[in-house]
Amino acid sequence: MLKKTSFLVSICFQCVVFAQTEAIQLVSWNIQDFGRTKNTEELNQIAEIVRDVDILTIQEVVAGYGGAQAVAKLSDLLNRKGAKWDYVISDPTNSPKYVTERYAIVWKTKNIKIKNRGWLISELDSVVNREPFLLDLFVEGKKFTLVNFHSRPYNKDPESEIIAISDFVVDSLETPLIIAGDFNVEEKMPVFDYLKDNGFKAAVSNAKTTLKRKCDGTDYLNYPIDNIFYSQDIYKTEGKAIDFVRFCDQLEKARKLTDHLPVLLVFRLD
Repeated sequence: MLKKTSFLVSICFQCVVFAQTEAIQLVSWNIQDFGRTKNTEELNQIAEIVRDVDILTIQEVVAGYGGAQAVAKLSDLLNRKGAKWDYVISDPTNSPKYVTERYAIVWKTKNIKIKNRGWLISELDSVVNREPFLLDLFVEGKKFTLVNFHSRPYNKDPESEIIAISDFVVDSLETPLIIAGDFNVEEKMPVFDYLKDNGFKAAVSNAKTTLKRKCDGTDYLNYPIDNIFYSQDIYKTEGKAIDFVRFCDQLEKARKLTDHLPVLLVFRLD
């Protein structure tokens, strides 16, 4: 009887451990001009694309009127699809004129908690156009830090921003750590070597994430510049770009939502 009881206890313990390490689905998405330009139908289309994930981090939220309202409306639409969601929105970035944006992070509250509302990393505002937004999240009591970032355009030296951010996160932030965003640089470029040398890996490699204006044959994707980098104490189970376009005749409709595909990272905390 004792052996049987011990066996059952062991099985139950394994079940509990598995439940505590259930995979988390995180999406990073540059949603172009996310504000008043997005009507209810378009916001609902976005909600349908991300409804099954646990965390959505958004770049390019309009800094002025309409940006925060669009995030709130998206959260409300997600709340009507079977799960409870919450969100945070950053202050406007300390940026040159016409470059200022906000960041947003939206998450399911069932398994994910927060203890603060996040903050822009002001230490970087002199070396980047849009300083990143940082938020600590907790899953089953385990903390990980999420950094949301949108770099300068490819022809305005985003590499110098990536170097500055890489130095900061490696020297100043504790892991587990995820850096999500639109980097405007391909993951394979040497500018990411410092992150990689310090144990970070990319969710996707050579995955095109931007949309062309017109379909070239059957090809409507351009550059692999959106990604999610994660520290070595995070275990990746899947990473991919979510192609919600699928067919050339859907490209025009898709571009009304945004000109980027979302990137997905499915992971567990060690």
